[in-house]
Amino acid sequence: MMTAAVPASAPMSATVGLGDRAYDIVIGRGQLGSIGRRVAELKPGAKAAIVTDENVARHYLARTEAALTEAGVAAMHVAVPPGESSKSVASFERVCDALIAARIERGDIVVALGGGVVGDLAGFAAASVRRGLDFVQVPTSLLAQVDSSVGGKTGINSRYGKNLIGAFHQPRLVIADTALLDTLPPREFRAGYAEVAKHGLLGDADYFAWLEANWRDIFSGAPVRGANAAPRDHAVLRSIQIKAAVVARDERETGERALLNLGHTFGHAFEAAAGFSDKLLHGEAVAIGIACAFEFSARLGLLPQAEAERAIRHIASVGLPTHIRDVPAVKTNDDALMGLIGQDKKVKRGKLTFILVRGIGASFVANDVDPAQVRAFLAEKLS
Repeated sequence: MMTAAVPASAPMSATVGLGDRAYDIVIGRGQLGSIGRRVAELKPGAKAAIVTDENVARHYLARTEAALTEAGVAAMHVAVPPGESSKSVASFERVCDALIAARIERGDIVVALGGGVVGDLAGFAAASVRRGLDFVQVPTSLLAQVDSSVGGKTGINSRYGKNLIGAFHQPRLVIADTALLDTLPPREFRAGYAEVAKHGLLGDADYFAWLEANWRDIFSGAPVRGANAAPRDHAVLRSIQIKAAVVARDERETGERALLNLGHTFGHAFEAAAGFSDKLLHGEAVAIGIACAFEFSARLGLLPQAEAERAIRHIASVGLPTHIRDVPAVKTNDDALMGLIGQDKKVKRGKLTFILVRGIGASFVANDVDPAQVRAFLAEKLS
């Protein structure tokens, strides 16, 4: 199925400032139609290899190929099954082999057309084939637009945990067409909103307050208001600005960038316990993880309980889960979760690292968190 093209609005933009590797993020409705022109300007004479999933392909592959072809960019594609299961060694091998078989060269470009799974998989393949190909992110989910498409983290999952195999490989361009979110299932949109809320909770209390007041318009896709951007477009832009600024200061996550993992240490363990399946989407796991991070911080006396309850209340108000008991299909125990948390990428010499909070908009990296306190907290949550 080919979805009809959407008239383009004036694009907004943000920049990830990484010196000679800086790149732009283009945000706005109908911007997918500009991909051919932008790729032709970015890489004159290049061929494009589109990596997508089967669901996204039905909606947007034909339009993407047409836009590239009209600009004189020859294109091929490879589609993988939708869902977290495609972030696997088998899918990675399949995509790499497809790029090599199509004779995609170092001077060509990979286009990641899809959500976070496709972006991570295609980006890792681009980082690996011929020891590095340029790639463009075209995120089609809210989660991918505000989070995973920006910052250069690429990778696949291991049986031992999420995103444990991968590379830092920055895109050359990100096109966040907010009209693509119109076809997103409600559950997927809610899951993406967890990352939107996370950006306010970790470092911008005013933005979080704006989200509390405007989340219904973000979900409904309310139109432009006077001179202001549409609420959905503003949320995408502001979340990207927050993440881009952090990435520019700490590309390789040696310090401040770890703050972007608020909720993720708990959340990734929950995802692994669910078998990386649709029993628990990534954003849903992050929502529960954020609730845990705020509640655990309150338990440690880092912030008032009322402040933690405010954050959790907002997450719950949009329909996201805030407790692992909200997902009865996930059956686990504190021993299993502690084992999964011990595989987290932020663990250093066996010491646990969590992103904790002193208030809304005031997160910090907590090194050497007492495992006994974490275990007791999880045991209570699971009881």
